[in-house]
Amino acid sequence: MADQAVSVEENQPLYVGREPIFPKAVKGTFRTLKWWIMAVTLTIYYVTPWVRWDRGAFMPDQAVLVDLANRRFFFFWIEIWPQEFYYVIGLLVMAGIGLFLFTSTLGRVWCGYACPQTVWTDLYMYVERWVEGDRNNQIRLHRMKWTGRKLRLRMTKWSIWLLIAFLTGGAWIFYFADAPTLAVAFFTGEAAAVAYITVAILTGFTFVFGGFAREQVCIYMCPWPRIQAAMLDDQSLLVTYKDWRGEPRGKHRKAEGADQLGDCIDCNACVAVCPTGVDIREGQQLGCITCALCIDACDEMMAKVGKPRGLIDYCTIADAEIEKRNEKPWDAWRRIIRPRTLLYFGLWSAIGIAMVVMLFIRDTIDITVAKDRNPTFVTLSDGSIRNGYTLKLLNKNPEPRTFRISIKGPASVRLRLQNGDPSAVLVKTDQVRSVKAFITAPPNWRAGFGIEEERTELRFWLEDLSTRERTSVGSTFVAPE
Repeated sequence: MADQAVSVEENQPLYVGREPIFPKAVKGTFRTLKWWIMAVTLTIYYVTPWVRWDRGAFMPDQAVLVDLANRRFFFFWIEIWPQEFYYVIGLLVMAGIGLFLFTSTLGRVWCGYACPQTVWTDLYMYVERWVEGDRNNQIRLHRMKWTGRKLRLRMTKWSIWLLIAFLTGGAWIFYFADAPTLAVAFFTGEAAAVAYITVAILTGFTFVFGGFAREQVCIYMCPWPRIQAAMLDDQSLLVTYKDWRGEPRGKHRKAEGADQLGDCIDCNACVAVCPTGVDIREGQQLGCITCALCIDACDEMMAKVGKPRGLIDYCTIADAEIEKRNEKPWDAWRRIIRPRTLLYFGLWSAIGIAMVVMLFIRDTIDITVAKDRNPTFVTLSDGSIRNGYTLKLLNKNPEPRTFRISIKGPASVRLRLQNGDPSAVLVKTDQVRSVKAFITAPPNWRAGFGIEEERTELRFWLEDLSTRERTSVGSTFVAPE
């Protein structure tokens, strides 16, 4: 028997071929909520690149722009530079903690309502119902042999899917360049090859994932269903079938022994509307994305048979045990406000507040110094010692600015630029200007200052002549021993 059990387990497939799922249309609170979330998220995705934001004559006017050419990221009034990548890291950390917070409170609410795979699959299913009809019509069409009608319906559906996929890929590239300009270049064949390749890849993935893979992406490809298990506890709200109320289930309410049946009439409405084909009555499963459509379907059926709603409902494991004893469960706020969620919310808020504060106090100018390494110093004919430096001056302001460069160090050393006057260096709007600088010390310059070291500390100062804003960076001056 043990050998037989091992053999069966070894023969268990790691992947099960997809059985087509045809979810039935349903109306209710959670279905309406999903419509609203889908409308809002898709509108944000498709419309955002076309929103304009006036930053002056010298800067781009696209509200959200990832400017790879100039290595900048614009988000309305905020501009992020490469050296400020910690803001992006902060946003990613906030997103992660936010997922932990929502998951520990409401289960896989992200998967059920706002995940891109869920949103686009929901849109594709709507198109499918619009073209082919609801669940029963789709099943009949699926089983039907290929005829002219079936081919026409499938081609219509696939064409609309492909158009949506193309618009999805097209919208993505508009985040990386001026949208109106890129749109004209794209459709006239003048855009860069990477634009066409990106659109083609995203179009293909959207078409396949939203139209054909669907729940397979959630079950086999996405790691989050497995990770989220660690975020859940007995206080997390989950879509739950209340078996203590519904069992034993049965359809014949007038038959003998009907008074011993539970509230579930075994209509399978909850299964018919599930986009992943899950039977929630079998308990929590990997395929359940907590979309709560089964709640809408069950509530509708309970209203028809005169039973109270909530046979399938959001419920915590702790509350389920309380209800089984016919006791009143805790108030929802007590489940939400608990040490674990407060910790997540505190971390999330602290990072967000820190980032906002840093945005308001950050400098609008910056200077970096790279010292020449080969050679580290040059001895001139008169015995003077010269060091070379490459200065990068950053102007984050929406207009050109003139800067003064100065140094703080031994009084005898002198600063000179290869091209230009250090007291009047122009840097264009939102640009980094690289300048070559030399610092020269006269012969025997150490003697007057009692300096014995080979390296002497210096500090370069950058001053905005219009606002008097200043910033500095340290470096060294190298001379022979």
